[in-house]
Amino acid sequence: MLAPKKVKYRKPQKGRMRGMAVRGSYVSFGTYGLKALEPGWITSRQIEAARIVLSRSIKKVGKVWIRIFPHKAITKKPAETRMGKGKGSPEYWVAVIKPGRILFEIDGLDFDEAQEALRKCNNKLPIKTKMVSRREI
Repeated sequence: MLAPKKVKYRKPQKGRMRGMAVRGSYVSFGTYGLKALEPGWITSRQIEAARIVLSRSIKKVGKVWIRIFPHKAITKKPAETRMGKGKGSPEYWVAVIKPGRILFEIDGLDFDEAQEALRKCNNKLPIKTKMVSRREI
């Protein structure tokens, strides 16, 4: 699972996911990408599941780039614990996703193969996404 080596704050606040993604909003490494259409949290387990599906579907001919990383720790209190007594301990890590963010990029496949691979990847994620291709400038 992905997790940061070191963080400034061990227990961050939840925060808000307003607005569109400012950075990471266009395909820059591969030919095709998977773009988020709605805000949400993607856990490190979901990122790993999507990565495995992508790497299996592209076999050894293509290349995969993961453009997101889980920097935020989500805390949880133990089951059947009374209220109070402070904030719970960190349980898992999430990446905060805003609409417009490119999540994954792939290269080395034709359009139909890439579409199928990204469709399978989309099934592993909790947010709506769409496939986008690189714009030549």
